[in-house]
Amino acid sequence: MYMTEKINELKRKRNAVILAHNYTRGEVQDIADFTGDSLELARVAAGVDSSVIVFCGVYFMAETAAILNPGKTVLTPDPEAGCPMADMITAEQLRELKSKHPGAVCVCYVNSTAEVKAECDICVTSGNAERVMATIPAGREIIFVPDRHLGSYVSGREGRKYELWPGYCPTHAAITAAAIAKAKALHPGAPVMVHPECPADVRAAADECLSTGGMCAFAKRSGAAEIIVGTETGILHRLAKENPGKKFFPVSDRIVCPNMKKTTLEKVLSCLENMEYRVTVPENIASGARKAIDAMLSIT
Repeated sequence: MYMTEKINELKRKRNAVILAHNYTRGEVQDIADFTGDSLELARVAAGVDSSVIVFCGVYFMAETAAILNPGKTVLTPDPEAGCPMADMITAEQLRELKSKHPGAVCVCYVNSTAEVKAECDICVTSGNAERVMATIPAGREIIFVPDRHLGSYVSGREGRKYELWPGYCPTHAAITAAAIAKAKALHPGAPVMVHPECPADVRAAADECLSTGGMCAFAKRSGAAEIIVGTETGILHRLAKENPGKKFFPVSDRIVCPNMKKTTLEKVLSCLENMEYRVTVPENIASGARKAIDAMLSIT
């Protein structure tokens, strides 16, 4: 209780807002002003009035907030909370790929570094990818980085072929179709929702393929009393909190992103006390990345 009170006190003193991703620890979500998926938090970050943004999630998310708010102080409680998928492609690798496909529209999943975003025409999130990709004129070649699973999911829905980078999320790649079959046997009749970062056979075995924001919306409108969840287990906290009359079961309780769990209340408190760790992006990179993010936000 003391720690929560101290965080709230410092938040007022610093004129700070706390943003937390759906995969962070439950206690971190509880002290946040806004909890959401990448799209929801990108929208919030673009419009907050607070002079300080504390971003609880992984580093690329704090980078995105810094890019969208060049006049604000953006802090991350743990600068070592990275994203393995974002690190699977560099700006140099993307430039080389683009040189082989001149004229292609270059699209990046928001789960990418600022340097990679700066090389792209537009960003997408798992929650808006279908809408964004539908705006690209038919006949245009498309490069999609870094997540091959999200890319294959959206390209399949569109009936178009993309040039996919072989990146992936190790946490979602650990979900298997066999695990879904086992969960269905334990909870017969319960719908299964999975994230589009999952492999194709996992998506095919599920009833719904949704972003975490989409999962929260589905859980609210569904008449099912039990729902099986195929994504990082942090989302279960929000799902249970928002739907007290329903039960949620993970496909596996081992589907945990270690980086998302690096942020603790102690680190949030230290972050506000010491005003560290500040996230900055050089303007020559931020300007290009901002164009790609703004292009996405203008559509969604």
